[in-house]
Amino acid sequence: MPNESRYIVGIDLGTTNTALAYVDTSTGGRDRQVSVFPVPQLTAPGEVSDLPVLPSFVYLPGPGEVLPETLRLPWQEETPDVAVGAYARDMAALRPARVVASAKSWLCYEGIDRRTDCLPFSREDVPRRISPVEAARLCLVHLRDAWNCRMAADREEHRLERQTVLLTVPASFDAVARELTVEAATRAGLQVRLIEEPQAAFYAWLHHRGETWRKEVSDGDVVLVCDVGGGTTDFSLIAVADQGGELGLQRLAVGEHILLGGDNMDLALAYAMAAKLRREKGIDVDAYQLAALTHACRAAKERLAAGEEQPQTLAILGRGSGVVGGTVTVELTAAELRELLIDGFFPVCGLTDKPGERRRAGLRTFGLDYAADPAITRHLAAFIDAHSFRDGAGNPMLPTAILFNGGVTKSAVLQERVLEVVGEWNAGSASRVTVLEQADADLSVAQGAAWYGSVQRSGGVRIRAGSARSYYIGVESSLPAVPGFAPPVEAVCVVGFGLEEGSTVDVPAEGIGLVVGEPTEFRFFSSTVRPDDAIGAVLTSWREGELTEMPPLVAELPVEEGRAAPIGTLVPVRLRTVLTEIGTLQLWCDDVRSESTWKLEFELRGNDPATQPGNAA
Repeated sequence: MPNESRYIVGIDLGTTNTALAYVDTSTGGRDRQVSVFPVPQLTAPGEVSDLPVLPSFVYLPGPGEVLPETLRLPWQEETPDVAVGAYARDMAALRPARVVASAKSWLCYEGIDRRTDCLPFSREDVPRRISPVEAARLCLVHLRDAWNCRMAADREEHRLERQTVLLTVPASFDAVARELTVEAATRAGLQVRLIEEPQAAFYAWLHHRGETWRKEVSDGDVVLVCDVGGGTTDFSLIAVADQGGELGLQRLAVGEHILLGGDNMDLALAYAMAAKLRREKGIDVDAYQLAALTHACRAAKERLAAGEEQPQTLAILGRGSGVVGGTVTVELTAAELRELLIDGFFPVCGLTDKPGERRRAGLRTFGLDYAADPAITRHLAAFIDAHSFRDGAGNPMLPTAILFNGGVTKSAVLQERVLEVVGEWNAGSASRVTVLEQADADLSVAQGAAWYGSVQRSGGVRIRAGSARSYYIGVESSLPAVPGFAPPVEAVCVVGFGLEEGSTVDVPAEGIGLVVGEPTEFRFFSSTVRPDDAIGAVLTSWREGELTEMPPLVAELPVEEGRAAPIGTLVPVRLRTVLTEIGTLQLWCDDVRSESTWKLEFELRGNDPATQPGNAA
């Protein structure tokens, strides 16, 4: 990735909208600003407009549906067969079987092969399908080409492929979903680093507030980042602490994967409107019409949540010859929206309440594995109860401030309900929970990612996220075989206690060989009671309870391409640790004789290591 590129770019590849923001480093340090890139895109056949965001929808038109040349964008020489953005989003309500939506949610669904052509997902016959990875790639390609057309028309070095790019992912994405996101970016020709969306949102708030942020929070405050987007819900806790007379920030916790967000709400509204059609007009909608109604509800929800009080008319194509004008209409009112969304997704609950579980049917249709309980407030209660520090009586220390992020939380009514619920939990506190105002929930994640990249390069306020454990890799001693005894294992420290996320360090351990060309097992240990072990320290023995062994990683690392070597070759390597901003440990094994390298990646926030070894490079 370019270290001295002119632009530092943040991309929010969202479930509903994709945004791009950037910092022009040619300006002075104190004059650095984050700019939003208006994305040129189709708004109708043959009509191109600049919009703040690129809706994350892909339209796959069938033969004769639209003149192919009307899909061409200014930078395209050949006639395209897809459309990405606003026009694709609008077509979703008319041709749902030809529009890919919520591809980001499918990227984290283990029930399918996410590289196979399966979207649009439907039990009915769908003429064209693409994979979730391809859908993400198409959105990124659109951004790349639009940027290059506007920002690098006559400067090759300004092309997006040559800039520092930070790509955001939900904090709840697992290792596979993150790898697939990077794969989509790589296929689009981009070199990216990942940053979690709640963290990026907080960096956006820091940037917009400048030095005044220290007046809005105080030593001892705990900020809850409540990020409810189109496909996922993420929670993070960030502590404010006095560090040598200056306020500093320390991330305390991030939540688990919750596939719950705007998509669930759109579907709930669609079911309610389908019931209304049956009740008022005697019309039963089929699966195709329900998909179209879901997309229509999404657009109406956004308008009503933004403050529109007039009922929104939803129109979908009729399926019978007796339907006048070929369409069916139904109205969604602001009162219906509040009743369905607030009481259904943000009910009042206690701090000890837990998300409900339901017994799944033995046979069910394939589809996204949504959270069993749609109550976001109960998921929030479980997160705070599990991750907050405790006072002397064992009670959780509750957040004192909330930063809302994600398109769903733009609604003032929904924010008020979350504040009401958290306020009830915190009723014993002398101070009320405050809201940290975010400038623009649709753009803040992209802006924060760009600002984070700028802070990394040029300095500024950073959120510290040091490792709460030391981590070790097991290295087997090469001793002669002895009957009844396994070769002893040494533990080499690869992450020291307090190592900050985002760090890359060399492991000063010599004489280590990596077995390639056959299945092998990598043993991994952690410790909370050995904070003084330096990276590279070799433990030949340890007391019971000092190290906790984690589940092993089993992998077969490939032999270097072009090198003739027998199965089970031992390659002399040096170790290099990358503790990423997204909670994974990358252990790189660099061949001391060549440029080859192998990557082992461990998931530190879950119980299991990620079984995703890298390829030889």
